Amino acid sequence: MRRLKIKKLLENKEFPKQKKLPEKKEKTKNSQRLYLDLEDNLCELKEKFSNCSDVVLRPLTIDGHKALIVFIDGLIDANSIQLHAIHQLLSEWKNDKVTVETLKEEIVTVNRVMETETMDDLIKQVLSGSTALIVDKIEKALIFDAKGGIRRAVSEPETETAIRGPREGFTENIGVNTALVRQKIRSTRLKIVSKEVGTETQTSIAVLYMEGLAKKELVEEVLNRIERIEIDGVLESGYLEELIEDSPWSVFPQIQNTERPDTVAGNLLEGRVAVMVNGTPFCLIMPVTFWQFMQATEDYYHRFHIAVFLRLLRIAFIFIALLLPAFYIAVSTYHQEMIPTSLLFSIAASREAIPFPVFVEAMIMEISFEALREAGIRLPKIVGQAVSILGALVIGQAAVEAGIVSAPIVIIVSVTGIASFTIPRFNMSITVRLLRFPFMILAAVLGAFGIVLGLLILLTHLCKLRSFGVPYLSPVSPIKAKELKDIFIRAPWWAMEKRPNELVTGNIRRQPSNLMPSPKRGGDSVE
Repeated sequence: MRRLKIKKLLENKEFPKQKKLPEKKEKTKNSQRLYLDLEDNLCELKEKFSNCSDVVLRPLTIDGHKALIVFIDGLIDANSIQLHAIHQLLSEWKNDKVTVETLKEEIVTVNRVMETETMDDLIKQVLSGSTALIVDKIEKALIFDAKGGIRRAVSEPETETAIRGPREGFTENIGVNTALVRQKIRSTRLKIVSKEVGTETQTSIAVLYMEGLAKKELVEEVLNRIERIEIDGVLESGYLEELIEDSPWSVFPQIQNTERPDTVAGNLLEGRVAVMVNGTPFCLIMPVTFWQFMQATEDYYHRFHIAVFLRLLRIAFIFIALLLPAFYIAVSTYHQEMIPTSLLFSIAASREAIPFPVFVEAMIMEISFEALREAGIRLPKIVGQAVSILGALVIGQAAVEAGIVSAPIVIIVSVTGIASFTIPRFNMSITVRLLRFPFMILAAVLGAFGIVLGLLILLTHLCKLRSFGVPYLSPVSPIKAKELKDIFIRAPWWAMEKRPNELVTGNIRRQPSNLMPSPKRGGDSVE
């Protein structure tokens, strides 16, 4: 028994549990039950919703019975409530001894009807967009799930555009988002666990995973970290990301966010867990590795030859985005012997009238470039792109002609900016942009030795980093040769037979091993 327990602990060591908070004590005061008298319930609701002009308290008198419908204007489907609730009550209620069961089964025709006995639950349901029906002399209220209001239609995601692939993206409605994923994965093994976070906002959260694929320890850890959150409001998934990640002081993202249902579906089928937050189109995926941020969704839709080329291009350009300005500073300041003679004369001639050292010159251009990029994002789309492009051209040309900066540094900063745009995920792209400045400082102080020292520190940090217990550089460190076919390259689909075994439990095999296409298979050959 002892050996079995030790073996089990070793198998689950990649999911270190955070210390659990002490269990919350149950409220000493029970939730207030609904009154039998409708007038008492009406007074209580008026007190709770005082100065809330959007809350509608609609009284009804039906065959001598008093009733009250409660809803929030703008959050319900008014037509559905009118046709399937109010109209049915006024036309079908002819029984003097009406009960909750007869209301649900014989009169109201709303698709989903629930019951509640407490005032707190009734108010909570109304605030979430449901409609409540209270009848005099009946101790239970009915809750109609007829949510509506103005919603943004499903459209192409703006942050993850793709040449080939689905054009649909998540919206701010969590119900629509779960439905989009359910359309991709039509399996009963897709589980969706609902939670609520935020004492004031009561934000709805959905945790998605594939039963039998995702490790139970991972799912339990995600749910545990969400349950530990005590905050007044969650308005976007970024709140949740900061509250559940492993290393909050690290500049590297440890949770992936996406607007694409196909990205979520693909990661769920690899044993990962997704978390959706109501009110935002961005879904969180966990755990992640560094290499996921170098992969675009359409890598899996193009032929593998194209995907391999694009991935190698991105990996090469991430080093350019991170180190090119620092390398230029180090070489031009400390290691001029590394520069070819003709190029050295050209650089020296261009810098002859520049009053600043190379480091200050590079910092001026980098900060200006980042400011222009930020201004282009914040300005309206019509003028934002034009301002950023024209600003870069005009300011760069004017700075060179005025003798403030040299022409080579303009080229270096431009190439660096282009390289940072090749990173598919914005949160990793901005991380690389931030890390560029420490490397420039190290290069200005210590030259090439400073760059090497910075790389060692960065590599050590990445090796220590974890995302829900999974090593950040996995499967490169620790090395797992069988899983490298979807890291630097993207192997053909017929060659990727298994899922990542670090994430999946049980069903590791994705497909049989004999799917490689061949003219000898699939029927007679064409003569």
